[in-house]
Amino acid sequence: MKALAARRHHRFMPVVLVMFALLVVGAAYAAFAPSSASADTATTQDIEEGRKLFLANCATCHGPDAEGTDTVPSLIGVGAAAVDFQVGTGRMPMQSTAPQAPAKPVQMDETQTRQLSAYVASLGPGPSIPSADAVDPELGDAASGAALFATNCAMCHNAVGAGGALSEGKFAPALWDTTPTHLYEAMLTGPQSMPVFNDATLTPEEKRDIIAYVVEQRDGSAGGLGLGSLGPVSEGVWVWVVGMGVLIGFAVWIGAKSS
Repeated sequence: MKALAARRHHRFMPVVLVMFALLVVGAAYAAFAPSSASADTATTQDIEEGRKLFLANCATCHGPDAEGTDTVPSLIGVGAAAVDFQVGTGRMPMQSTAPQAPAKPVQMDETQTRQLSAYVASLGPGPSIPSADAVDPELGDAASGAALFATNCAMCHNAVGAGGALSEGKFAPALWDTTPTHLYEAMLTGPQSMPVFNDATLTPEEKRDIIAYVVEQRDGSAGGLGLGSLGPVSEGVWVWVVGMGVLIGFAVWIGAKSS
């Protein structure tokens, strides 16, 4: 018993206990931590093919090492999600200098986009492409997404995602034709003038709820005349031009009848 007590009071025992505790915590985290929302892991061949695509299509502006210039951003650390969004929506490669890169027909197919994304992701850690479950609108809550969208997105994209004008020739695009994956990636990476909504600002579940809400706006089933879904501007014009015009017409007709 004395020998056992001596071991418990050995001067190295606190160090052993700390190491054991760290081992237990690490094992527990590995067992119970949520899995990553990223898509398939890139292969070495994908990265190599992506490098060739980068040198042929992107290095002219971003530089052969993707470090950027004074006017072109560095791609080191932007992650696969940023590349998948920019290239997958046709915004990149950019055809001409403008205040904002507009969406246009894509210049790379899905395989090339994946390879290019894998290469840029290999240059530095960054947001990865979300999995199918992470962007599935059927798994989201559109009602919760409506409240989140109104708080975080509607001031630029309009209350139903119809888009709107910004300053200095920039604009918030309409969201109805944007895929769920690209919607998630835009929130995650903050392209153009859009702020970054990381997982501390909007959780993955909240992002999925917003996607569910945006997708729900596409069928136009809210009822009534949409008027372009531009909100109070088009509604106000309708009231003044049509509503007031009808009232003035009635007033003139009543005046003519009374005289």
